[in-house]
Amino acid sequence: MRQIKLIWDFRGEASSKTAEHHEIHLKEYIVIQKLPINITGYEIKNEIHAIAFMVVTDENMIQVRDALKPHRGEVF
Repeated sequence: MRQIKLIWDFRGEASSKTAEHHEIHLKEYIVIQKLPINITGYEIKNEIHAIAFMVVTDENMIQVRDALKPHRGEVF
């Protein structure tokens, strides 16, 4: 089954802290919705750009996308 990396972009001086904090909310959503997802994270791209991400399957993608409104996605 195909895996899709849903990505939330954060920009500015606080981007790294914001992305780190957003990952906490992604994990909470997984628990609340009882989703079979276990890959989340955040990456610091540079001093003013960071991302938070969640890897979902095709089966869960539409539900998560519609609920959490990621900025973009890519095949994982």
